[in-house]
Amino acid sequence: MKTRPSRILRLLREGQFPSVFKSNLADPRVVEAAGLCGVDAVWLCNEHVPTDWSGLENQIRAARIHDVDSIVRVSKGSYSDYVRPLEAGATGIMVPHVASAAEARQIVEWCRFHPLGKRALDGGNIDGQFCLLPQAEYLQHANTEVILLFQIESPEGLEQVEAIAAVPGFNGLLFGPGDFSHRIGKAGQLDAPEVAAARKRVTAAARKHGKFAMAAGLYAPFGDLVAEGHNVFGIGADVIGITSYTKQRLELLQGNILSLPAALKPAARSPYA
Repeated sequence: MKTRPSRILRLLREGQFPSVFKSNLADPRVVEAAGLCGVDAVWLCNEHVPTDWSGLENQIRAARIHDVDSIVRVSKGSYSDYVRPLEAGATGIMVPHVASAAEARQIVEWCRFHPLGKRALDGGNIDGQFCLLPQAEYLQHANTEVILLFQIESPEGLEQVEAIAAVPGFNGLLFGPGDFSHRIGKAGQLDAPEVAAARKRVTAAARKHGKFAMAAGLYAPFGDLVAEGHNVFGIGADVIGITSYTKQRLELLQGNILSLPAALKPAARSPYA
């Protein structure tokens, strides 16, 4: 049997900047299209997106076919909520709203096998290749190639970020500028000084303790993000791509209509239609 190593972790070891594309849509064809374009990982979501487990498993499988990492943002919840995506073959999980070192240690305990944690042992799913993978290899792979990524998104989490980053057994931190800006009363102001300072603090804590720092998007100058210590980059989302492309094409059509000779131009549409 052959295990699949994480593409993100391999590229980080090579000094590269891995790319991550977010998919809000449940169709595995979106994941395949992103893989064909050359992304390194897809960010799948169980926190804000109503994807069922069968759909999520197909998205994970589509990523694996194209040698793309799949990172599932889990629902905030129990041990089973965190482990189920891993057993479905996800490369890793992203845990939202981590706010203390105690919580970080609990997640590591749930998701890592002995000696790093106390994850329950099965192996009868695709991550253990349906019991075909030798157990020692299965445990080693899960403890070294499975990504645990924690989101820092609140003032409470920010105040504990250095202690969180010092917890052993997880791989990276992701600052959540949207939720953080909302929590401090500046929703959507991603370039507000307080938001930028929080982003830099999270990144510094991650890199100080040997974790990678992921930027949720290219919401600041790329050179600044790299200089701050970010080394994994979100590049956008399927829903944003679809809506921006649709709006652009509609504007093109409407502009062409307005440029027609009067004899060919249709009557103006009612604004109440």
